[in-house]
Amino acid sequence: MSGEGYEELKILNRKLDELLTRYKNLRSEREELVKRNRELVIWIDERNEKIKELETKYERIKFSGALLGEGENATEAKKKIIELVREIDRCVALLNR
Repeated sequence: MSGEGYEELKILNRKLDELLTRYKNLRSEREELVKRNRELVIWIDERNEKIKELETKYERIKFSGALLGEGENATEAKKKIIELVREIDRCVALLNR
């Protein structure tokens, strides 16, 4: 092998080593990002569940306040009660058939 060919081979080997090192680093970084993504998806799901729970609690509190005649929710609560009574009446009617 000539000196020129040997130098080219050394350069190619060095570049190949650099590429392999970058590949390993990027692969490791990707694995970390995938893991972090999974953790964040779980965290988001947990937060969404918490939001749903809080919205339900809020609706209950709002409804309770309306039943006590507090604020503008009183008419909404009355409508809801009427709706629930109608639903109960329908269920009783179906049971009596």
